[in-house]
Amino acid sequence: MTAPAPESSSFWLRARGEPSLADVFRTVKVTAGMSSWRKFLTFLGPGYLVAVGYMDPGNWATSLAGGAQFGYTLLVVALVSNIMAIILQSLCARLAVATGRDLAQACRDAYPPYMAFPLWLLAELAICATDLAEVIGTAIGLNLLFGIPLEIGVLITGLDVFLILWLQTKGFRWVEAFIITLLGVIAVCFAVQIAMADPDWGAVIKGFAPTTEIVTNPNMLYIALGIIGATVMPHNLYLHSGIVQTRAYGESLPEKRQALTYATIDSTVALCFALLINAAILILAAATFHKAGQHDVAELGKAQELLQPLLGASIAPTLFAIALLCCGLNSTVTATMAGQIVMEGFLRIRLAAWLRRLITRLVAIVPAIAVTLIYGEGQTAKLLILSQVVLSLQLPFAVVPLVMLTASKAKMGEMVAPRWLTVVAAIIAVIIIVLNVKLIVDFATGA
Repeated sequence: MTAPAPESSSFWLRARGEPSLADVFRTVKVTAGMSSWRKFLTFLGPGYLVAVGYMDPGNWATSLAGGAQFGYTLLVVALVSNIMAIILQSLCARLAVATGRDLAQACRDAYPPYMAFPLWLLAELAICATDLAEVIGTAIGLNLLFGIPLEIGVLITGLDVFLILWLQTKGFRWVEAFIITLLGVIAVCFAVQIAMADPDWGAVIKGFAPTTEIVTNPNMLYIALGIIGATVMPHNLYLHSGIVQTRAYGESLPEKRQALTYATIDSTVALCFALLINAAILILAAATFHKAGQHDVAELGKAQELLQPLLGASIAPTLFAIALLCCGLNSTVTATMAGQIVMEGFLRIRLAAWLRRLITRLVAIVPAIAVTLIYGEGQTAKLLILSQVVLSLQLPFAVVPLVMLTASKAKMGEMVAPRWLTVVAAIIAVIIIVLNVKLIVDFATGA
């Protein structure tokens, strides 16, 4: 006999509506008689879509700058920020499994309109900023590989709308397979480049150890803040809480607890993979640019140009461009899905799938084209930095509701976050807020 639904269900009864990502909701079957290993494989996938956001072009800019200026020292910052991300993403999975709501729906249902509406506006602003970085990154990749002008490349990224629609007609697992395949290509590209660069592995290991220099050196602190600000991105919180629900897990408490366990393992392993990619970008920059005295590398195009003379291999710049293009494509796909979750979750709109995604993509492409025309192709690093500052502004308005919702017994029932997890997440939220506020102040004051 199926156990009764958790007591939290009574809180959400008043707010019934379309499920998160209705066209793929509960489409990945989870059979009760499956072995534990097969069930784990069934839950494998959403974490890698989330991991994409932790290695997008915004992360490339900060990691390249950190490695070029300070060598391997800031690897510890990448590690710490990744641990923060793992904990926050586990809360996203907990919220989704326990309540059947994504973060946008939960905010809409739990808060009055005068609070929910500003949260929606800020979330849309964050999606726009995220897409700006990812669209620009994809366009740069197209430019580096095929010589396509940046403005035309931005328009080409709009085709991802049709790619998502086509993949989802075949099933959500096809979307996941596409993302994971591109992640594999990225990993191979960086593995080859790092082998060519031959980094000092002793220095790499030391780079994962904390040092007071990160705090005492103002320039190093600024880059460290940028790495953290670019890592924990608000759209990923909305995304994960939606795509976890593509799995058709049961409604009983034991089944939900098992689903949460598998979803958490999936996201944790995937984010560890994202850490490897981010660390690889920083290690590559340290082993090439920093070692050669090129300490001012932040532009992605400039980085690509310098790789061939520094590594002595003509294939190195091509591998860099391929990895960047794959990252950009992956990121635009997942950001579009996050935009759909935010739009539907907060507003309860009911539009055709193609129209929803087209609107989401246009919201990103129009500003991207405008800003590109204003700044020009030679100022792409400024665009990426600007997008990270906008994300920093919005981040607290996604993290704080997530921590508060998952800490509420009334909303989460028996799956409420343990007190220790809430305390750790609250500390992380405070750290992120303080560091991002400092980053914003420094940016505004030109520090």
